[in-house]
Amino acid sequence: MSISSSLNSGVAGLAANATRLATISDNIANSSTYGYKRAEADFESLVITSSTGSGAYSAGGVRATTSRLVEQKGALVSTSNALDVAISGRGMLPVTTEVSLNTLGDKPMMMTTTGSFHTDADGVLKTNSGLVLLGWPANADGTIPTYPRDTMAGLTPVVINANQTAGDPTTQMNLGVNLPATETETGASGDALPLSVEYFGNLGTSETLDITFTPTVPVTGSSNEWTMVIRDSAQASAVIGEYTLVFDDSRGSGGTLASVTVVSGGAYNATAGTLDLTVAGGPMTLTIGAIGDTNGLTQLSDSFAPTAITKDGSPVGNLTAVEIDENGYITATYDTGFTRRIYQIPLIDVPNPNGLTVLNNQTFQVSVNSGSFFLWDAGDGPTGAVVGYAREGSTTDVAAELTSLIQTQRAYSSNAKVIQTVDEMLQETTNIKR
Repeated sequence: MSISSSLNSGVAGLAANATRLATISDNIANSSTYGYKRAEADFESLVITSSTGSGAYSAGGVRATTSRLVEQKGALVSTSNALDVAISGRGMLPVTTEVSLNTLGDKPMMMTTTGSFHTDADGVLKTNSGLVLLGWPANADGTIPTYPRDTMAGLTPVVINANQTAGDPTTQMNLGVNLPATETETGASGDALPLSVEYFGNLGTSETLDITFTPTVPVTGSSNEWTMVIRDSAQASAVIGEYTLVFDDSRGSGGTLASVTVVSGGAYNATAGTLDLTVAGGPMTLTIGAIGDTNGLTQLSDSFAPTAITKDGSPVGNLTAVEIDENGYITATYDTGFTRRIYQIPLIDVPNPNGLTVLNNQTFQVSVNSGSFFLWDAGDGPTGAVVGYAREGSTTDVAAELTSLIQTQRAYSSNAKVIQTVDEMLQETTNIKR
């Protein structure tokens, strides 16, 4: 009967608008929640009678379906914490629950678009709600190994020990020294000129390269030739390289290297101007200058002086700061000025973000509707950049939600009026027989 269907339709309208009211109230309640994705209720009509000209119509009513608009991005809000993280664009951060760290077996992989991460007593990076940040650990030299992109097998909780120390061994050194041209002339003393240059070993210890420059004094004229001997203090002052240096005395290139002859030790690269030395901790590249280069070893005037000696590496330092860059690399900074990459945070992307399963604390999990996930380097593929010192705000527009609230209230009242009217009509029907 049409009147009965009208009653059912009114009840369905009340239920649908109640569902819509629930999404609006949830959105307004989370208008200040970082990373919140607003919910939306859509109405779908139900049709019972589709034939025309029958003279009868039965109301099918309405059905409400809800969805979470995960693809919508909230505004980025600046903060003062270096490990407040947001995503500028597509992609999500991999996280897991704090409880799962103490359990055996696979840990559940969840994802979130933003988080305020701090270290706990064990150095684990997590939010106040117990979400632990996952990442790929770097090698000791700061490089990131190759990990699988379609599984979380390589992801581990990010652990930062605030009391950790680290040393950076010296692997490259630039040696800029001027040798006195007068020492290779007839009648010079022929005394060796010493030079000690500090470098840092693999354990952060301070070592030295003890270098002597001995001039070749000719019987007549000027030889422009020196013998350079390099000793390593970490190897009981053993000789690790001996080279014969000849300098140019022409007008155009006077004072620059003309040739380098290896007596013992590592080879000389004439193009790059480098010597391949082997110190106690491993290989070291010593740059003395290419042939004709004025920035390396020179022989000018009558003074012996270092002109530019630089090196990489540092002594053991204490951790002072940890930051994340736009590529998702977490870098530790030490009080010696040494920086080291310790983790990479990949970004998760799925074909249909709106199909993700919604969990507490603004987290999501992969579902059948979302499709399989893939781990991208931040900024590659469809993903955006990682932003430190920032949080993503809620996607709720309070003004729009209040407007929808008024519309929902009116719609609910109208459906209630339909039920009231049907009730009155049914009462009239029952009053026919008295």
